[in-house]
Amino acid sequence: MSLDLGGRRVSIEDMGSSSFAEFLSSYAPQLLPGAALREFPVGTGAAGVLAHATTIVAVACDEGVVLASDRRATSGNVISKRDAEKVFRCDEFSAVGVAGVLALGLEFAKLFQLELEHYEKMEGRSLSLEGKAHRLAAMIRGNLALAMQGLVLVPLLAGYDLDSGAGRIFSYDPAGGPSEEHRFHSIGSGSVFANGAMKKLYVDDMSVSDAVLCCVQALYDAADDDSATGGPDVPRRIFPVVTTITADGFTRLPQAEVAEVAQRVVGERMHSPDGPIASLRA
Repeated sequence: MSLDLGGRRVSIEDMGSSSFAEFLSSYAPQLLPGAALREFPVGTGAAGVLAHATTIVAVACDEGVVLASDRRATSGNVISKRDAEKVFRCDEFSAVGVAGVLALGLEFAKLFQLELEHYEKMEGRSLSLEGKAHRLAAMIRGNLALAMQGLVLVPLLAGYDLDSGAGRIFSYDPAGGPSEEHRFHSIGSGSVFANGAMKKLYVDDMSVSDAVLCCVQALYDAADDDSATGGPDVPRRIFPVVTTITADGFTRLPQAEVAEVAQRVVGERMHSPDGPIASLRA
């Protein structure tokens, strides 16, 4: 069996490395994410015309972890896309949300999926969740040159750890430095507002349904204060992307189910615009 990489046939037997990204950089670097942007003009402000993904949230719960995002993408001060996809399944027990240059995020998500599939085929077993986190860090580090030009991609990795039986969350800086986050975390332009909301709403060992509600509330608060984050668009039927990762695997919640939660939040905000109030007493 062989692959066609940019017109060059390469045998599977010649791959050797269990890292597909490493193999691709050796045989067909032009196919790596962002290859077409390597010569992007520096210092011209041109990066501002590219679509950027915004707010991603993740919440650990009793059965695993919930990963969600708003749907808005912006180019400068313009809404370039109202129904952008920013959360992607990596494998059965992990998913990634991307903030930053949307085109790069889409390419990285696809390459990371291939990276995990390739490793499993070469090694005969799946990577551990920590192994996935470190593989993703190496891929982000390879994008450092573009990040220095202002073409920044920042992912949020969430997954179910089969060894510990718990949901885990990993964040990254633009240079690929991984950090494990506990309980909840958010990235993107609305992250400061989303994190503030989750800090008030989160409780240990919350159920999956409560974690979903927490994420939707946090995204609503982010949209309330950050113009680059989109709230539930009821007239257009555009609602957040919400996914769960548990011992049963990855699940993307049906739009009808997310719509029900989002409309409940919108209805409550009609009477209480600032959202739920956290108790001052334990």
